[in-house]
Amino acid sequence: MNIQRIDTQPRTEMQSLADTQSPAAAQYFANGQRIGSQGISTHLLDARPGNIQTINPSQAEITPTATIPGIESPALAAASALQDLSAHLRDATLSPARFGVLGEEYAAAWLARRGWSTLSRNWHTRYGELDLVMLDPERTIVFVEVKTRRTTRYGSPQEAVTARKRLRLRRAGVQWLLEPEHRIAHNGVRFDVVSILLEASGPSVRYIPEAF
Repeated sequence: MNIQRIDTQPRTEMQSLADTQSPAAAQYFANGQRIGSQGISTHLLDARPGNIQTINPSQAEITPTATIPGIESPALAAASALQDLSAHLRDATLSPARFGVLGEEYAAAWLARRGWSTLSRNWHTRYGELDLVMLDPERTIVFVEVKTRRTTRYGSPQEAVTARKRLRLRRAGVQWLLEPEHRIAHNGVRFDVVSILLEASGPSVRYIPEAF
C-alpha cells in the first residue's frame, strides 16, 4: 500500500525550498525577506585579504578582560576553554571523530571570546548536521561549518567544504530557520567557515565570513 503525505496546512515558499532538489534550495529567508545565493564563493580556496582572518596560536592567547569578582564572564570562560582545548587537540591518540568534536568546541570558544552566542550545536537534519549555529554581536544568525585537520597533505581544511556540502548546509539551514523555537529577532543570515589547522605550537584558526 502506498502512503502519501497530506499537508493539512498550505506549504510556505520556504518549506518548498527546503524540500526541493533544485539549486533554488540555496535561497532562504531571514525576517521574511528573501536572501538569494550569490553563487559559489571563491573564499574557500582563495585567501583574499579582508575576507579571511588567520589567527596563529601566539595570537590566540588573549588577556582576560575585567569582570565582577566571583562571577566569570563568558569571554573569560571562553579564553580558559581555548587553552584547555588547545592542549587536548595536541593528543596524538585522539580518534578522528573526537578530534573533530574538539575542533568544533574550539571554534565555538574562539567565537564566544569575540562576543558570539551559541544557539545550536550539532543540530541534525535529513540533509546533514549543522556544526554550530551562532548569533554574532550584530545579531546575525550564522551557520558555522568547522573543519579541523592535523595536516594539509590532502588540502586545506576549508577545501573539504565542497559544492555538494554547501548545498546540503543551505538546506539544513532552512530547516533550522523553520523551527518555531528558532524564531528570534535577528538582522540577517549567513554561512561562515572556521578552518583549524593543528600546528606544532597549537591550533591555527582561519575564519572565513560569508564563505558561501
